[in-house]
Amino acid sequence: MVQGPVRIEMPDGSVVESDRFMVALCVCKRSKNYPLCDTSHRRRRRSGAGEKADKLDQRPA
Repeated sequence: MVQGPVRIEMPDGSVVESDRFMVALCVCKRSKNYPLCDTSHRRRRRSGAGEKADKLDQRPA
């Protein structure tokens, strides 16, 4: 989280600005509004959690 307003200069020279009082920067690079966070990371399902539970259920008794 960064206190706004912010002005971010991207590596390609483009500039992203936000006049909000608090801004979240995206580090997962899934945001459609990159480099600003749009909470896209919340929609990702973890692949390891389900597999681990399945393996536990398959143990011999």
